[in-house]
Amino acid sequence: MRLVLLGAPGSGKGTQAARLKEHLQVPHISTGDLLRAEVAAGSKLGLEAKEIMAAGNLVSDEILLGMLEDRFSRPDTAGGFILDGYPRNQAQADALDHLLKRIGQPMDFAVQLEVPTELLVERIAGRAQAEGRADDNPESVRKRLTIYDTQTAPVIEFYRQHGQLTVVNGVGSLDEVFNRILEALAPVKEVG
Repeated sequence: MRLVLLGAPGSGKGTQAARLKEHLQVPHISTGDLLRAEVAAGSKLGLEAKEIMAAGNLVSDEILLGMLEDRFSRPDTAGGFILDGYPRNQAQADALDHLLKRIGQPMDFAVQLEVPTELLVERIAGRAQAEGRADDNPESVRKRLTIYDTQTAPVIEFYRQHGQLTVVNGVGSLDEVFNRILEALAPVKEVG
């Protein structure tokens, strides 16, 4: 199963992706982790990315897509994958869709973890306090969430229009949310 997890910072994507990885027996691909690994490995794309980041710029969609294409070509993705952190905007969603179709691995499903803004602010503030981060104050968190909503709304609509989106309530215990995701995926798993 090829799955993309969508959700605001603090929605539990990373936690649920780790659980889904074990349950579905497919790799969890985080673009942030992938980028750091490519830079550490000194790959061609990693070196390009390192140079761009050293200049204080964002890594281009083209470089990220190249890294993803390389990652999707590895044998462990033959049975599918869980993508986390990408796509973040409409252009990335279109590019990913074209890439996956070209390599014969079209996306099966997009799961959006929905959590009310005030709870996201509480979760992130609690995480920031535990990690000693001063930059995650409630005002800056709300601003980041607004930016996230603005950029990601077209991605959510993209998957909705393609009939691939399901929205899952991300409030509750880890087990409750995980079981909701599994219930949402059940019809797709039976078909796939």
